[in-house]
Amino acid sequence: METEIYLDNAATTRCDEEILTAMHRVLTEDYGNPSSMHRKGYEAEQLLKKAGEDVAAALSVRPQEICFTSCGTEGDNLALFGAARANARKGKHIVISAIEHAAVAEAARALAEEGFEISTIPVNEYGIVDPEEAAALVRPDTVLVSVMTVNNEIGTAEDLPAIARAVKEKAPGVLVHTDAVQAFGKMPLFPARDGIDLLAVSGHKLHAPKGTGFLYVRKGVKLTPILYGGGQQDGLRPGTDNVPGAVAVSLAAVKSVRDLAERSGRMAAMRDGFVRKLYETLPEIRVNGPAGAAVMPEGTERDRLLAAAAPHIVSLSVPGVRAEVLLHALEDKGIYVSAGSACSSHAAKKQPGTATLRAIGLPAGCLASTVRFSFSGETTREELDKTVQALAELVPTLRRFS
Repeated sequence: METEIYLDNAATTRCDEEILTAMHRVLTEDYGNPSSMHRKGYEAEQLLKKAGEDVAAALSVRPQEICFTSCGTEGDNLALFGAARANARKGKHIVISAIEHAAVAEAARALAEEGFEISTIPVNEYGIVDPEEAAALVRPDTVLVSVMTVNNEIGTAEDLPAIARAVKEKAPGVLVHTDAVQAFGKMPLFPARDGIDLLAVSGHKLHAPKGTGFLYVRKGVKLTPILYGGGQQDGLRPGTDNVPGAVAVSLAAVKSVRDLAERSGRMAAMRDGFVRKLYETLPEIRVNGPAGAAVMPEGTERDRLLAAAAPHIVSLSVPGVRAEVLLHALEDKGIYVSAGSACSSHAAKKQPGTATLRAIGLPAGCLASTVRFSFSGETTREELDKTVQALAELVPTLRRFS
């Protein structure tokens, strides 16, 4: 097999060696329970405190506003269930976008079974949410609006500051939540400045281990916990603190915002070059989301769309070739990509394609023929060039036999 080319970083990333070393030290040397009163407990407590300070600094927020979690899904669930239940007396209406991750969409469906009403913000063909359309759905009984910062399938980067501003101009008391799992470390995030009340991040998308994450909870926002037990993390997320995980994800956060502009710009340039080569090499393909604008003539519309494209995600539809077939054909060449969202791949498929692909109006012939390429700071141009070459060799054959 050829050298592996890993282009599924939106699903998970390789753990960083420095982060792994730091976590190992905590597991084997600084292993005390931070709730214990002896010296080992105190040392662990100080590590936990420093981890919170580091994450807060990465977001330019207060350390008291950081709650460590096990993943983005837990953060999203704590935000939605916690905010909805804590504010149920005010109202029982929630607004989400049509392209939310299952962690938000399924939580909203569960809340609907509790008596909450869910409204859905439509998106355009690029997956972009119009801030005014989001605000138009807000009512006197609305308690929460949730729009993900970057879509995990097509890489659309929403204008969260504009969305939050439009929502709060209409109803200042409405909470704004965002799933920032695919955004943190790829673009600057300043939730306090931008009117975001709740923001969830997952560590394993940042070269930290799986089972780590954090939720930003703006000071003054009341959440009902979804776990009960001890009083850890101010009672918001009780249970023995995962100090190794907190240390790992905090170091990942620090490293993710270091040289962010340079790394993000490099990935965006690779994305644009990759998209152009795909169109030059393969007939009858379609790049979904705003990243496809890389092949448009230079001008205002191209610039506007590329500004709404995350630097690390390219969604490609190859009509006539099923996504799973193309995925495994690439795998045979040592190239790893995904079909749709990794988090939804185990769900029962009642309709063709994913909710996101249907929401952007993808043609029927593309719904079952879409794969995702996702980069990290470790991805190289040479790897992307080899991937285009592999696609050029595979697609004509696969089309003939599909």
